[in-house]
Amino acid sequence: MKVIAMNNVPVKLWVDQLDAHAWEEVNNLTTLPFLFHHLALMPDAHGGKGMPIGGVLATKGVVIPNAVGVDIGCGMCAVKTNLLVEEIPQDVLRKEIMRGIRKRIPLGREHHKAAQDEQYMPTGFDTEKMTVVNRQLVSARRQIGTLGGGNHFIELQRCNDGYLWIMLHSGSRNLGKMVGDYYNQMAETLNTRWYSSVKPDIKLAFLPLRAPEFKQYWAEMEYCVAFALANRKLMMERIEEIIAEALPNATFEPMINIAHNYAAWEEHFGENVIVHRKGAVHAGIGEIGIIPGSQGTHSYIVEGLGNPESFLSSSHGAGRAMSRSEAVRSLSLEEEIARLESQNIIHAIRGRQDLEEAAGAYKNIDEVMANQADLVRILTTLSPIAVIKG
Repeated sequence: MKVIAMNNVPVKLWVDQLDAHAWEEVNNLTTLPFLFHHLALMPDAHGGKGMPIGGVLATKGVVIPNAVGVDIGCGMCAVKTNLLVEEIPQDVLRKEIMRGIRKRIPLGREHHKAAQDEQYMPTGFDTEKMTVVNRQLVSARRQIGTLGGGNHFIELQRCNDGYLWIMLHSGSRNLGKMVGDYYNQMAETLNTRWYSSVKPDIKLAFLPLRAPEFKQYWAEMEYCVAFALANRKLMMERIEEIIAEALPNATFEPMINIAHNYAAWEEHFGENVIVHRKGAVHAGIGEIGIIPGSQGTHSYIVEGLGNPESFLSSSHGAGRAMSRSEAVRSLSLEEEIARLESQNIIHAIRGRQDLEEAAGAYKNIDEVMANQADLVRILTTLSPIAVIKG
């Protein structure tokens, strides 16, 4: 970790290289009058919208919708099975398990044709008082249990002792985007009305604690976090069913879950503040987490070390090394396919557009892990055997 100062604010960096867009966002963040203590950037950090992905920001008395992002509650889950990968027949893996997953879990922008049972939806929320969630509930019941697009994925993996793991990455689908966009627009309107010192062009409009809109956003954000978890749980449940149908002796350990786009009240450096994690995960002492690599590289199950300098946080993955358009333009389709096939990984890279999510578009996950050795400890190393991308 290294420390620099921008606008007289400490910026603590676990990242080696940061793109120009991310540096501009860091500069903007350090001008915020309500920023608390310092800004932290995880080793997978890269440019985002308002705040870099891989950024951790603590504030006093305000929440910033764009510092949470639009895929609210997006995160990872993983399950270990009792199955040895070498004992799974290839035809079972390809024809029964992988085809079964593609058949039962809608990918990309696809939704279920019928609403899913109410029992799968989050409980304990007064959704009638939520402006966005309430009008999206019917649609959300067709979205729950769906993967989404972009960097969302389902992977079957082999751990270092040979057992099969299931890992998936997904979030709150269109619901989170609707909530994020709605409250960012509301914050922009209110900030203009209040003649806020935070310039509108830096995309960091905020909602102060005493404003009723803060409470409204917070409630809807928490629902989206719960919905994203429910979405992952339903997909994992169905993947387990598919595997158990193909291999009846299969058993599954409890699911590990961790989110990486949210805000939370936490105590740091003696004060109760709002911590925004945008593409970063909570890594308290002994907390079990998941840090995925890119398609065709290692992923890791980790234990948090509770480093106060990162606001008890770590990276959420490898982090992009190039934009999607740059990846499509500059990567070699043949080389990326060869990289996966040389490892006997079942994949879905077929054309140039699929290069958006190729391993070459991402940072080296082993370098990322080395840079955060003071944030997490590796418990289990996982290698992909089959990949489904959204």
